[in-house]
Amino acid sequence: MTGSRRLPCGLLALWGATRLLLLLFVFKVFVFPGPDVTGDVSVIYHGWYGTLRAGTYPLHDVTWQYPPAAALAILSPALLPFLDYSSAFFVLALLADLVVLALLLHAGTRPGRTWRGARVWVVGLPLLGPTAYARYDVMVTAVAVAALLAGSRHPRAMGALTAFAALLKVWPALLLLGARRRAAWAWAAGTGLVLAAGFALAMPGAFAFLTFQRDRGTEVESLGALVFHVARQFGWDGEVLLNYGSVEFLGPYVGAVSHAALALSGVAFAWLLLWRVRARRFAPHTLADAAFVGVLMFTATSRVISPQYMVWLVGLAAVCLCFRASRMGLPAVMVLVACCVTVLEFPIWFGHVVASDWLGVTLLFVRNGLLVLAALLAAVELWRETVVVRDRVPGPAERAKEPLGS
Repeated sequence: MTGSRRLPCGLLALWGATRLLLLLFVFKVFVFPGPDVTGDVSVIYHGWYGTLRAGTYPLHDVTWQYPPAAALAILSPALLPFLDYSSAFFVLALLADLVVLALLLHAGTRPGRTWRGARVWVVGLPLLGPTAYARYDVMVTAVAVAALLAGSRHPRAMGALTAFAALLKVWPALLLLGARRRAAWAWAAGTGLVLAAGFALAMPGAFAFLTFQRDRGTEVESLGALVFHVARQFGWDGEVLLNYGSVEFLGPYVGAVSHAALALSGVAFAWLLLWRVRARRFAPHTLADAAFVGVLMFTATSRVISPQYMVWLVGLAAVCLCFRASRMGLPAVMVLVACCVTVLEFPIWFGHVVASDWLGVTLLFVRNGLLVLAALLAAVELWRETVVVRDRVPGPAERAKEPLGS
């Protein structure tokens, strides 16, 4: 029987080995090349932890650019009081990783499903190096994966989990793109409103992040940043500085490129709306495929492409490939290759990226090119599989073969 399949011991062993290696890196038993990626946890997150425990959001810290439920992720190390803050955070990241694996393995035992998704997750996450555990994105991805796998069978649970995930980090709102059941949308809206009101009443500054996000510029790893990486070779006199919590380009025409990135995101959103209106054929895997396409599009066109964003894409690709019928295999492989390039550009050779030398620029062209191509291919596959093609008018020869009265 499908439900009685034996656990893939080799896959579990690979998960254990790769995750042990990640822990050895974040605990600095081994030193990973490049700048220390754990500083966000030990310095920034830990600082926010003190502010949040005092009963307020970091109102005057422009690096706080997260929805109100992110406070739960930052405060989560309090669940392990016997460990210091950073150690507790890394252990909880490991547990979130394990939750994703368990969900994917369980989903893979059902009819029409496969363990390909679990394999993607086991292989894909460690390709990002210690960054995977040094940000809270793996926790958000765990909630998003749970929401997608709840899917059409449990629309209320899917809606509630999606709302919670979106209040952790906005991108999971795109999980609803392929949702057809009204219950999913209703529960998402209701849960979101209740939770948002609760956070706003609990502590001041719950939505200050909206202003901080609005003022962000063009981050050096984004698609738009390639304009300035190339322009620096021809004497562009801008500079690279730490700004709003990320390394960004500042100088002439940066505002125009940032607006162009927003316009591209607008085009992506318009296409997704058109797809949703035109789509007619919805299979069990369409929910996951649509979410994957949507997040791919917005990641590729964003003003900021931080390395941890790849965690989302790996998780969504894994859910897609849980379904045997999903046609997102090639885009998923491209995302995994992009993860390999991502760890090279950050943190290993991030200095080359900041310097805009040939190595840094090449890495960004390859990584961002892979994301753009994966988004386009995934969008084409989604359209072909779900949008009803108008019936072709039969020719004279075909009409002659039709039975009378048909």
